[in-house]
Amino acid sequence: MKMKFPIKWKKRKPVADVLGKTLKAKAGKFLSSYFQTTPGLQARRTFLKMSTASVVAPLLLSATDSEAAVTVIVPPSPATTPWAEELPNQITPANPVSSLVPPPTEDANIFGGESGRNDHPRWYEFAYSPDLEFYEMSAEENPNWVFNPAYPPQPVWGYATPQPDGTFGPATMPGPTYFAHYGKPVICRIHNNLPQDHVGFGSPEISTHLHNLHTGSESDGFPGDYYSINKSGPTLFGPGSYKDHLYSNIYAGYEEFPETFGDYREALGTLFYHDHTLDFTAPNVYRGLSGFYLLFDELDTGNENDPITDPTGPALGLPSWPYDYPLNFNDRRFDANGMLIFDQTDPEGTLGDKILVNGKIEPVLNVARRKYRFRLLNSGASRFYEFYLVTPTNVVQKFTYISNDGNLLPAPLLNQTKVRLGVAERGDIVVDFSKYPIGTTLYLVNRLQQDSTRQPGNVKAPGTQLLKIVVDRDPPVADVSRVPRVLRPLRPLPTAAELAALPVRRWVFSRKNGLWTINDHLVNVNSPRAQIPMGSAEIWELVNGGGGWQHPIHIHFEEGRILSKTVAGVSVPVPAHEKGRKDVYVLGPDTTLRILLRFRDYTGKYVMHCHNMIHEDHAMMLRWDIV
Repeated sequence: MKMKFPIKWKKRKPVADVLGKTLKAKAGKFLSSYFQTTPGLQARRTFLKMSTASVVAPLLLSATDSEAAVTVIVPPSPATTPWAEELPNQITPANPVSSLVPPPTEDANIFGGESGRNDHPRWYEFAYSPDLEFYEMSAEENPNWVFNPAYPPQPVWGYATPQPDGTFGPATMPGPTYFAHYGKPVICRIHNNLPQDHVGFGSPEISTHLHNLHTGSESDGFPGDYYSINKSGPTLFGPGSYKDHLYSNIYAGYEEFPETFGDYREALGTLFYHDHTLDFTAPNVYRGLSGFYLLFDELDTGNENDPITDPTGPALGLPSWPYDYPLNFNDRRFDANGMLIFDQTDPEGTLGDKILVNGKIEPVLNVARRKYRFRLLNSGASRFYEFYLVTPTNVVQKFTYISNDGNLLPAPLLNQTKVRLGVAERGDIVVDFSKYPIGTTLYLVNRLQQDSTRQPGNVKAPGTQLLKIVVDRDPPVADVSRVPRVLRPLRPLPTAAELAALPVRRWVFSRKNGLWTINDHLVNVNSPRAQIPMGSAEIWELVNGGGGWQHPIHIHFEEGRILSKTVAGVSVPVPAHEKGRKDVYVLGPDTTLRILLRFRDYTGKYVMHCHNMIHEDHAMMLRWDIV
C-alpha cells in the first residue's frame, strides 16, 4: 500500500490564535511520527512536550493537497493464523454497582478526585430517580493482549469493570457491553488509569463519548473535556482521576412528552462509546478504547418472550440475549514483529490491512440453529466495509436488515445480501440459522476494496473473510423471536412550507494547507461556530466539494433525517436503509446532503466532525452550542 503526505512547504504565513492549540498538538505528533510500541522506537510524551516549541515552526508552513508528494511504502502486516481463536458464544453484559464512593454530586467533586466538569443539567430530575443505576469502569492498559496467535502478546488500551478487590481489569477489546433502558437513568463513573508515562502513539488522557446518546454536554465526551490525574482539556477547569457521566436515557422530545421520557419514535438501540480526546481520538481508539452500549424500551425490550407474556403489548420480540450479539470491526496494521503501529502525524493516517472482530483477527463464532441479531459496528479509524454472508464456495446468503445507525427502521428490509458501513455507522441484521444443518460453516466477508484512508474503491468478490461462523448446536429452548413487518414509526416530516421556512446552514468539508477543514476553518473547541436556540429546528447542508475522498460526518446529540441527496448537481435517491434517522452521513465526492435536525431538551456545547478519525484529529471538526 502507498501512503502520501505533502512535503512541499510554502513561505511561512501568520497564524491566527485559533490555530495555537491545534498546531502545538500537531507538533507533538510530528515528533512521534513513527514511534511504535516496540521498545527501541519509543519516545516519552514528556520529551514531546518539552520539544514542542522547537518544532512548531515547520508546522506553521503550508502545503496544498495538489502539490508534490513523497510516496512512503508501508509494508503489509505479517501473515496471521486464521480461525485459531473462538469468540465467546454469548457476550456478558456489565453489571451495575450498588454505589459509588465518593457519592456523585451535581457539581464536580474536585476534592474527591473528579475532573473539573460543568454541572450536571436536570440533576434533580434524574439523579434521584428510583430507577437510577450506577456503573463504574476504568480506562486501563492491558499489557498482554493477543490479536492473533501468530503475533506476540502486546499492550493495548481498553475499558475494564471493577473486581471484588476494588481494582479494575483486565481491560478488553471491545470494552464492557452495557444494557440500559429508557426511563432508567445511569450514572457511569469513568476512571482514567492509563499509564501517565506512556510512550508511543496515543495520549493518556481520555474523554469518553457515548455515540449518540441524547444527554447533557458535560456527559457527551466533548473533545476538549479530556482529563487525567495530571492534565485537563481546555474546556474543563481542572484535572482528575475520574469523571461522572449522567446518562439520563431519555428520548429526544422530552420537553414535549415528559410523561413518556420523550418521543418513543426517537429511540436509539445500538450505541457505542469511544475515546474522543482532542487531536488524539484516532490513536486512542486504535489502541482499543471503545465498547457497546445497548438501549432498550417497551418496543425493543431485549426480551424476545415479551410478546408471549403480553400478546397485546407493544414488544416486537426481536432476537434477544444471548442471541443478541454485537460485532465491532476495525482495521489495524502491524510491523514485521507483529506489533501494532500507527502514524498519528500524517493527515493521510494509517490504513490497516488486518481487520479485528471484537479485538481478534480471523476468529470463529459458534452459533445455534435459530435467529440471531447481529449488531455490526465500524469503529474506525478510516476503513469502510461492505459485508456479505457467504458459504465456503462464496454463495451469498440472505438476511433481514432492521436498523441503521442504531435506529430501528420503520419496516424491516427483507432478503438483503449486503451491509455497507462507513466509519461509525452501525447496521443491525437478523440471520436465521435454523435453515442450516449442524456443521454448516459460513463466513462474513468484506468485498469493499480500499487502498488509502481517503475513500473506498470497488466492490469485488470473493472478498476478505473476516469471521468464520459455525452452526454447531440446537438451541436449548424453542426460538420464539420474530421480526414483525412494522418496527419503529418515524415522526412525520414538516410540510414543504414549514421546511422552506427553516434556517439553513451550509457546511463545506474540504482540504486546505495540508489539513482537513470545515468552511475553510480548523477546529477551535473554545469558540462555537453556531449558536442554536433550544427547541428549534434547522436544515444543515453537508457538502463535499470533491478531491477524491469520502467523509462520514457525525453530528452529536440528535439524529437527523436526510431530505435530499445530490451528486455532481444531480438529485439521486436516498437508499432505503438511510431513510430512517441517522447520526452519521457519508459524503462522497461532489455530494451534498440536506439534513433536518432538531435541537431539544438540553443546552450546552457539542461538535460535528468527520468520523474518519484521521480527518477529525487533523482539524475537521467544529463546535456548535444549543443556547
